[in-house]
Amino acid sequence: MDFQAVAGSFALVAISEMGDKTQLLAFSLAARFKKPVPIMGGIFLATILNHGLASTVGQWVSNRVPASIMAFVLAALFIGFGIWTLKPDEMDETAKGPQLGAFLTTAFLFFLAEMGDKTQLATVALAARFHSVAAVTIGTTTGMMLTDGLAVFLGERLAGTAQMKWIRWAAAGLFMLFGIASLIAGLRSH
Repeated sequence: MDFQAVAGSFALVAISEMGDKTQLLAFSLAARFKKPVPIMGGIFLATILNHGLASTVGQWVSNRVPASIMAFVLAALFIGFGIWTLKPDEMDETAKGPQLGAFLTTAFLFFLAEMGDKTQLATVALAARFHSVAAVTIGTTTGMMLTDGLAVFLGERLAGTAQMKWIRWAAAGLFMLFGIASLIAGLRSH
């Protein structure tokens, strides 16, 4: 197992998820259902499916695109994600989904909320960078479980104390570092 892929994926997702719409969704579901274990189970199922799919796509693309081109594509993606991270997320109407109980409602809503989200797209890019579906899926899923677990178990207490502006800047900086590293790798390959 590639520890750098797991750790890098974990760090990027854990920081970038703070204040993200899925964390807001976790707050909302925890307040609505007051059943943390089924909610965390639903988050895990949705995340492992979504990020497993995203990692597979990322590795598939990286196996078909030359490494020298892929480095520049990844640099642009990570820098773009860094800029995107600076824009605060707002919860959309996804929370008004079906009433299937805490576990199924959470799994359904989280899977939908992650489709096309920066975390899912970052997972594609991370798998393309690290060439490891398993390591990236483990890292990104663990990062999601940590940040969304904070929302589920400690939500009300943490909501007022976290400086979301600084967390967004830290996450943006981390995305930018990944982008710069990819850019340097692309320049070295030429």
